[in-house]
This record gives sequence, C-alpha cells and structure tokens, in this order.
Amino acid sequence: MTPHTVFHAALAGAAIILAGCGNPSAGSKGEVVVYTSVDDVFARPVAEQFQAETGVAVKLVPDTEETKSTGLLNRLIAEKARPVADVFWSGDPVRAAVLKANGISAPYRSPNAEGMAGGFSDLEGHWSALSARARVIIYNRNLVAEGEEPASLQAFVDPKWKGRACIANPLFGTTTMHAAALFSVWGEDRARAFFDGMKANEVAMLSSNSEVKRRVAAGDFAFGLTDTDDASVALGEGNPVGVIYPDAGGDGTLIIPSAAVLIANAPHPDLGKRFIDYLLTAEVEQTLAESEAAQMPLRPGVPVPESVKRVGDITAMKVDYAALAPLLESLSNGYLKKWVDQNMKP
Repeated sequence: MTPHTVFHAALAGAAIILAGCGNPSAGSKGEVVVYTSVDDVFARPVAEQFQAETGVAVKLVPDTEETKSTGLLNRLIAEKARPVADVFWSGDPVRAAVLKANGISAPYRSPNAEGMAGGFSDLEGHWSALSARARVIIYNRNLVAEGEEPASLQAFVDPKWKGRACIANPLFGTTTMHAAALFSVWGEDRARAFFDGMKANEVAMLSSNSEVKRRVAAGDFAFGLTDTDDASVALGEGNPVGVIYPDAGGDGTLIIPSAAVLIANAPHPDLGKRFIDYLLTAEVEQTLAESEAAQMPLRPGVPVPESVKRVGDITAMKVDYAALAPLLESLSNGYLKKWVDQNMKP
C-alpha cells in the first residue's frame, strides 16, 4: 500500500474528497494558500480533507525534498512586501522562528492548541506546534553486530566506523536544524570539532534524509542520521534496520515538531486561521501518526505508532527553538556552507 493510499484510508468517512487542491469549485467558500515543507504525500490528503469538510479550497504549495524548508523559507522572505501564502505548515519550528524574526509571521493563538504538550509552541503565538519527529540513527542489522549499535552521535567520528556512516546535506531540511541545535547545546568549538571529525572519518553526505534511509537499508552504509518518519518507512518495508534514539544518557535526542504559522498581512487571514485550527485537531494528529509519516502526537491520548516512541518517553535535547533561528541563518550562510563546499563529497 502506498503512503497516499494509507492516508486516504485513514481519512475515509468524508462524503466527498475533492479532486485536486487549489481548484475552487462553483460552491467553494474561498481559497486558502498553504506553503508546506511537510512531504506532499502526507500534507495533501490533510488539505483535501479540510477542503471536503469546510468547502474552503486549498492551494497547497510543497517544497522539494532536496531543498526542504529552505526553498519555501526564501520564497516567503522574498514575498514579504506582497504575501501570497496565508499559512506556512513547516516541518520544523526553526523556520517558523526565522519568519518571526523577519517580521513575516503574525501571532495567532488557536483555541485548538489547548491540551498540546508544552514547550514546543511560540510563547507569543507566532507558531503552534503539532505532530513531531525525532532525529534518530538508523543502522543496518547485517552490518552492525548486536551490542555494537551506535548509541551516540560520537559514533560518526569514531575511527571504528570510518567511511561507513552517512548524513544528509546539512544545508537543507532537518539536518540544518540539527546542526544549529548542536552548535547551541555544545558550543561552537565542540560543534566545529564534531563536523571536522566527520570529514576526517569520511562520513558521506547524501542528498536527503530519505536517501540516508535508502542507502542504509540497502547496506551501502552501516548507519546514518535521519528522521523517525524515514526510519519508520524503512521498518515498514521489512528492511534489516534498527533505530536508535541517540544520546539518551547525555544531551538527548532532538525532537522536531511541525509548526503552523499564520503569515503577516496574509491575503486570507481568516481562512488561514481556520486551516491552522484544523491542523491542531486530534483528528489530524491521529492521521499523521497512523500514516507512514508515523509522527509522534503532541496531544495526550492520541495513539502513538508502533515504530516510534511517545515524546514524553524520549530523553529530549534541551533547545530553545527560537534561539536556533539566527544560528541556522548564520551557519547556512557561513560555516556549514564552507564545510559542504570544501570538505564533503556527495
């Protein structure tokens, strides 16, 4: 069963699933424009269900896998003077914090945010958190002996694993956020030493988290760094892989909630708020949990997928998501860009 089929099965029950978001029918009650860095195969059925239930057409604008979050972030910044989007449904809260810092988001406190796990949404209401992922180590059971599993990020700089590990390009997606988190938690000297150590240890840089998942599952690498949704897909496909939530005895695992952002001076702010309200329902969190996205709900009582842990059961890395925003920007334009250009080969 494909991810799209899984999603539609989970969302069954609506009288009509409108074909194709962004094509208002004669009976449409307006249109909301949603930019999203959440994988299209997961985001689109949610948008279709909202459209079916409300009559509000959704124009969904996804990002590409290779430029995940970064492409749309730059577009939103470029459109600041004349916004096109009403909502940014981000795969992480750091891009939401970047928008806030640049005056591109508007505060909105949805009544549906009540009951969500605390500590993930913006205190001033510029983004509301929902279903989360975690940064995990995926390893190939045929290449890693039992008892030798890489339990820490330090495995990436361990000479024992030289040339046998991989990560996604740290200029894009959640890998950028993870890098910023390490610089924040560890400090610049330790973080730079880690990245330099990965270069010396011949850690391969791949195009995306899904490519990390694919190459580890195929046995091209012993282990790699990816997100729980990609790791869950690998498990569901029956690959010989295992998953580690790293550094449980140290700095902890980075938790990455999704974030719903209302765009300042949006063309359709009321419809944008309505879409955000919908994203923050238990129904959507359960749908995202039951799909191959296998996201971890932030709302207590929503079942957690078998392939992932509940957020409260993870030793979480203590980070200030808003504080990561300036770090992410400076690293992407400075150290990390030079590191990718000069030190790593795809």
